[in-house]
Amino acid sequence: MKALLHRHRELCEQAVDPLEIAAGLEAHGITDRAAARFRHRDVFSLAEELYARVPRSGGEGRPEPDPLPVPRVRADWALLALLPGALGAATAAGLRLTHGHLRLLTALGGVLALALAARAVLRRGPLAGPSRTRVWRTGTGTRAWTLWLLGYALLGDGLLGAVLTGGPDALPTGAPDGPWPTALAPALALTLACTPAAWCAHLLSAGARRRLAGSRGLEDFTSAAKPLLFGTFTLFVGALTVLLLLCGRLLHEPAAYPQALTLGALLLLARLLVVHRHRHAPALALSAAAATEVAALALPLAGRLPGCAFLAAPVRTLANTWGTAAVPALACGCAALALLVHAGRALTRASAHAPTGAPE
Repeated sequence: MKALLHRHRELCEQAVDPLEIAAGLEAHGITDRAAARFRHRDVFSLAEELYARVPRSGGEGRPEPDPLPVPRVRADWALLALLPGALGAATAAGLRLTHGHLRLLTALGGVLALALAARAVLRRGPLAGPSRTRVWRTGTGTRAWTLWLLGYALLGDGLLGAVLTGGPDALPTGAPDGPWPTALAPALALTLACTPAAWCAHLLSAGARRRLAGSRGLEDFTSAAKPLLFGTFTLFVGALTVLLLLCGRLLHEPAAYPQALTLGALLLLARLLVVHRHRHAPALALSAAAATEVAALALPLAGRLPGCAFLAAPVRTLANTWGTAAVPALACGCAALALLVHAGRALTRASAHAPTGAPE
């Protein structure tokens, strides 16, 4: 016990209640089984003894400030979260009003501006996470897979349809009725969804810290955090559904609900996990979804080789039965479901929301 107290002395001295110590111990990998070696029934019981052993002035604990300050809404990130949607709307309008080379320049300028705006959103505000962990610095592979998924949402269905019919015979023109159709409505809805994503991340963080301050144990916190997590996720999906409906009607295009909703859910869950120091699972889920879409395009092309027609059969069967939208919906839907299950365990632990937790 003395060795454990020495190892975590700074944590125990700075904590204002046993639950904060329990969250820190949990983040450092100390489980109920490890607590049993110290003759305690669980981590919280062990944390209570560590809290009691720490010498305090006057024999009493310090005055109880809020151990986990609830993040407040700040005007800078609230306005910054609107920027990707505004740029997306301007780009969509430019693509509809321009032609030829000017349309190409508009598309390139819009993509560059959106990339810079997205980076700014991920560096500040609730989607950025604790500054000391620099969670916005994701790996190169993860960024590449994310860009692929977003690019596929814009051009993928049109490209797959062209591949299955012997094309593509021309490059995309940015027009919905071109030889390689561009899905502007779901792409615009996803850029506008940055705003509800930031607010949902803020609601999750603020709600979790309030529950952490008022919980009496780790199990108590988990029971309170689960409905908060799933409620926040449902709120975002509902907001994205409304945005898809509005964008589809405004642009007179199909809203592409299955592929856009599953992609939006996947990106939100991946970001929430990264913000709360869980990077490995999001990277796997994003890469798996993107690899599935890559394979869906590569197999029909490979099937054109002599004697390799069987390679295109799975994709053709899926597209003929459910349409080309089934590929991204299936890829992103399975990945999002796996992340939702993982988030139900990872983001309902006290260590995910305590400042004492170390990055995963």
